[in-house]
Amino acid sequence: MPEERRSKGPARGAGRPAARGASSAGRGRSAEGGRGGQPSRGGQGGRGASGSRSSQGGGPSRQRDWKRPAEKQGPRSDEQSRYDGPPIPEEITGKELDRGIAAHLKGLPEKLAARVARHLAAAGMLIDEDPEAAYQHALAARSRASRLAVVREAAGEAAYAAGHYAEALAELRAAKRMNGATDYLPIMADCHRALGQPEQAIKLAKSPSVVNFAPEAKAEMTIVEAGARRDMGQLDAALRTLELAPLTSKSRASWVVRLRYAYADTLEAAGRESDALAWFHRTHAIDSDEITDAAARADALERRQA
Repeated sequence: MPEERRSKGPARGAGRPAARGASSAGRGRSAEGGRGGQPSRGGQGGRGASGSRSSQGGGPSRQRDWKRPAEKQGPRSDEQSRYDGPPIPEEITGKELDRGIAAHLKGLPEKLAARVARHLAAAGMLIDEDPEAAYQHALAARSRASRLAVVREAAGEAAYAAGHYAEALAELRAAKRMNGATDYLPIMADCHRALGQPEQAIKLAKSPSVVNFAPEAKAEMTIVEAGARRDMGQLDAALRTLELAPLTSKSRASWVVRLRYAYADTLEAAGRESDALAWFHRTHAIDSDEITDAAARADALERRQA
């Protein structure tokens, strides 16, 4: 994976779900069994099949609830395991979610909404430290509420963070079809890069909606486009792409740091070491949070030129 690709997951941190959750208890079924078209899950037993018994001589059938003892249950299928998700710590309630995300869950039955919220919250809390676990939580939420764009978005962002690029692309495309949002385009373009499809990444970078992006999102797309040019061996085009961005902005925001770093890295790849050294220094000058290794890269270049 190209070294300038994002290493900390989605750019849309503010819209990311937050919290964690998924225990095997409560699989989105209510006590009465019917829950808005939600599929029943194996291992919970059914009502009717072997649970329906007719009284003697063809009297009215009576249903009784039963659950197969754990020791007699078969192994969970992959689909059932995704539905269950990882265990949810009790302290995760779902109230950790951003209000805007929680609002999208209000159309679900109360118990189902609470379960989905806990999974989304878990995904958000784990996405940096354990992206694979975050992805499993997001899949559990998706299994319960796949028709909600916010859930598909969370699954896509978690898949991206975990390195499941084809899955991330599919989920974000689904979310985009549902809500028409274009915020996902930089991540989708980067997924194309990771999948060896730089031409598709460049195509997304040229989408008309990119012009209206906020500075941070526009910078992310610029970095991805430049990276795609590099993947295709077009170093001069990559440099031109970055030179059209606000490299000299007085802002010390992380997106400016990342732009400068990408430019310095591309200059070095193009053999322009003196220019690269200058830009690594300019990157380090505003990188107070040390989100890049610009200082180390500058030191290595200085030693090489000594």
